[in-house]
Amino acid sequence: MQVSLANSLPGWVEGIRPKPDFDLSSWSDEYRLLNQKSAAAPGRWRTSRTPYLREPMDCLSAHSPVQRVTLMKGAQVGGTEFGNNWVGYTIDHDPGSMLIVQPTLELAKLWSRQRLSPMIDDMDCLRAKIADSRSRDSGNTVMLKQFPGGMLRVAGANSAASLRSMPVKKLLLDETDAYPPDVSNEGDPVELAMNRTKTFRRRKILEISTPTTSGLSRIERSFLQGTQSYYFIPCPHCGEFQVITLSALKWQKDKHGAHDPKTVELVCQGCAALIPESAKTEFLENGEWRETNANEKHKSYQISTLYSPIGWESWAEIVEKFLKSLGNDELKKTFRNTIEGLPYKEKGKNIEPTALQERAEDYKLGICPRGCLVLTAGVDVQDNRLEVYVWGHGARERWQVDFAVFYGSPAHNGVWRELDDYLLASFDHAAGTRLKIAAACVDSGGHHTQKVYDFCRLRKTRHVIAVKGASVRGKPILGRPSKVDVSIGGTVIKNGAEVWPVGTDTAKDMIYSLLDVEECDAEGYIHLSKQSAPEFFSQLVAEEKGRRYVKGFPIYEWQLPRGKRNEALDCFVYALAAYWLMGLHRWRPAQWEQLEARVQPPTGDLFQAQSDAERAADVADQVDQVDRSSVAPEKPAKKRKSRAAPRRRSLRDRLNG
Repeated sequence: MQVSLANSLPGWVEGIRPKPDFDLSSWSDEYRLLNQKSAAAPGRWRTSRTPYLREPMDCLSAHSPVQRVTLMKGAQVGGTEFGNNWVGYTIDHDPGSMLIVQPTLELAKLWSRQRLSPMIDDMDCLRAKIADSRSRDSGNTVMLKQFPGGMLRVAGANSAASLRSMPVKKLLLDETDAYPPDVSNEGDPVELAMNRTKTFRRRKILEISTPTTSGLSRIERSFLQGTQSYYFIPCPHCGEFQVITLSALKWQKDKHGAHDPKTVELVCQGCAALIPESAKTEFLENGEWRETNANEKHKSYQISTLYSPIGWESWAEIVEKFLKSLGNDELKKTFRNTIEGLPYKEKGKNIEPTALQERAEDYKLGICPRGCLVLTAGVDVQDNRLEVYVWGHGARERWQVDFAVFYGSPAHNGVWRELDDYLLASFDHAAGTRLKIAAACVDSGGHHTQKVYDFCRLRKTRHVIAVKGASVRGKPILGRPSKVDVSIGGTVIKNGAEVWPVGTDTAKDMIYSLLDVEECDAEGYIHLSKQSAPEFFSQLVAEEKGRRYVKGFPIYEWQLPRGKRNEALDCFVYALAAYWLMGLHRWRPAQWEQLEARVQPPTGDLFQAQSDAERAADVADQVDQVDRSSVAPEKPAKKRKSRAAPRRRSLRDRLNG
């Protein structure tokens, strides 16, 4: 009787036998089963049906040198199952510690129950390696799965504790654009999760998400850091490779002039031939990814629903959604994100820094141009400096006048003395006069709040006030002040420091709308100087209006994209608040005319003969004088009754004679 060598070997030999060198796509084709409850097409997985996923999947194979894969996608392209394939591959073929992060803990539990558990139950190769959850010490719970050689933990991006639980070799970040911006005041959940992988030299990270708002989208930022690959398909007629885009689709209209989405076809960019959707299976199989940026360790891909296989989302259905989105900003954003797989640029964010720089005028900073009648300043407090921007205001227009930076820690008095001297200085005017800063607002919302209070407390009579931004819709540009100084007994000190709330969202709405005014002599036009550095123009329009949901309702608010600075914009907001503090927004034309007569009279001879001290009159006093002056004839004051006037007789006295 002959015994085969394989049967005569002890069991431990089988345990050390090298496993076949499976790619992730090959393993998926061999073992992956799609559950009928969660998959649109249940049964065996076939990479040939979504060939555009083959390369991204194989980058996560055990032998691949790629460490990070990003997929920015539309709906119905197989992205979710791509991530599930990698989870199964890790458990069965390439074991190690793995962390899967969903947007919330609730969604993490739901994914584990509806996606992970059915996949394990359906596949023999996975079920054999994870103990039954009903057995004692099985290591199999909703949020934790243990298997030979590793473990899998499921976490929510809204839980800092679950993100820092353990170091992991593999990390799956699902729907990253739905993560909260900050988790438990500990920072970005993506960064917290990625820190778990730093100790592994051969780590693997997969990020999958539908994008949201341009400039705020996490998946967009990750995509731009990688290879920025797009899937090119060949034309069946001429062989020209091209990307499928909405603009390349063409459809007919019926006899009544209505759009007929069922007639949609793809127009070849090479030969202009029409390609029917029925050819999709062929040209998808022959397509290829092409990189637009070099990065050996980080591969990033973008794919739209237009590539969805036949039987999933058709071009006709996509065209119908596109037609419905016309004229509706909410539907346009949804279409852009979920169908095109691209970030949406919100309205009010189309002001480019280069456009502002191109329209800048040739006047010197530090000198007030004609038309500039009042100066206000905004002060931004940073940890190592104070930045001051001075803006000039007239009856119809505004000017950028000056900019200064005082370096040093705001915890020390030196930079505050420099700021005080600057706010007391006067500026030459093109008319031959000089202007002083009428009012200034100092930001108190940073790390040096008390120093701001101390500085402004003694300068209230000079209209130098402490402000704090309130990013709430509908708030006035300048609200009512609050007393912040209290006595040792806890009572509020009447003449102590005050803090004024500033409606930053309202102010930024106004600033962006005025920056969008293009006619130089139009009301509200903002004049900018060519002497400003390019960074100034970038900071002035750095923020973008984004959308977030509060209890299911969309709220639009100004947001600063990561990596950008906005000191110039913040200081403009504070200078605008100082303008409101002086009450200039309520002025009538006659009041502006009176101030203009004092600041820039028709002839400058009178002012040229005056001394510097006389010409450097405090503008705040001039504003107060104009505000108190009788633009309309004053009513004569009522005569006060003399205390010695006789007492009015009562009715009884008069009746009694």
